[in-house]
Amino acid sequence: MSESDTDIGVRTIHAGHQHMTWDNAREPAATVAPGETVAFAEVDAVCGQLAPDSTPEAVANLDFDRVNPIAGPIYVDGAEPGDTIKATLVELTPSGWAWTAIVPGFGLLADDFPEPSLNIWSYDTSFSEPAAYSSIARVPLKPFCGTIGLARAEPGGFSTVPPYESGGNMDIRDLTIGVDLYLPVQVPGGLFSIGDPHCAQGDGEVCGTAIESPMAPTVRLDLIKGEGLLFPRFETPGPVSRHLDGKGYEVTTGIGPDLMEAAQNAVRGMIDRLGASRGLAADEAYMLCSVCADLRISEIVDRPNWVVSCYLPRIVFE
Repeated sequence: MSESDTDIGVRTIHAGHQHMTWDNAREPAATVAPGETVAFAEVDAVCGQLAPDSTPEAVANLDFDRVNPIAGPIYVDGAEPGDTIKATLVELTPSGWAWTAIVPGFGLLADDFPEPSLNIWSYDTSFSEPAAYSSIARVPLKPFCGTIGLARAEPGGFSTVPPYESGGNMDIRDLTIGVDLYLPVQVPGGLFSIGDPHCAQGDGEVCGTAIESPMAPTVRLDLIKGEGLLFPRFETPGPVSRHLDGKGYEVTTGIGPDLMEAAQNAVRGMIDRLGASRGLAADEAYMLCSVCADLRISEIVDRPNWVVSCYLPRIVFE
């Protein structure tokens, strides 16, 4: 059961309140007043199926019925459909280890990479030092939660894997500590849940995983009445270009009439580039792109061909 730590004013939600679907019929783990802070027990994106000593065989044998759990839900007192819940990530308590994987059948280039791969990371729990990617690269950290949202208006259980108009597995790397995320309320109380902690990720999360790490998030929940928001929005307290700009970028592009194919070709170009310039195996390059390279729509007006660019920061090789 949930309990309140009255001495510090933080509501604690324990591991028993983690679940695998968004469902507006689920009983709330707690009811909070607007402005309260909630600390969630450690959330692990694969329910303990991977460990610091795991091998790629464990990736091949993942049970997808136990992938991407969320913690909650939290009923925000006074929240009604048409209102907005503002969720601010206050803290992430780290575990110190993480993983990145190529999961067969998953990711932007699933057809190109049919075999599982796995990289285990060890990282500084202050998040202040880059994490080593073997002897290949050092990736600066920017922790956030990939899945954060509210229950949908429709009845029934909905998978936690895709995002929805009420939030969910959006995998927006800029939803880090101190950022205000605004979520549209579709059911009374909103029914807020959170999961999928990451240490770092590139825009696009192209191989399907980031630097995935078991962590315990703490979130403040506020209520805005009557905004009528249709989709999530967020506000950052400062720049988001962050610590990766200092040494410039390697950039490859994909060009054509299909944005998805253009994105795939931009990443394929970067994988080839990293193989030629850094000696990386294709699976190593693909996972590195997923955790620190950014996919951008560079041009979408010059019909019939659009341009997608893949930006990989050179600073990771310093």
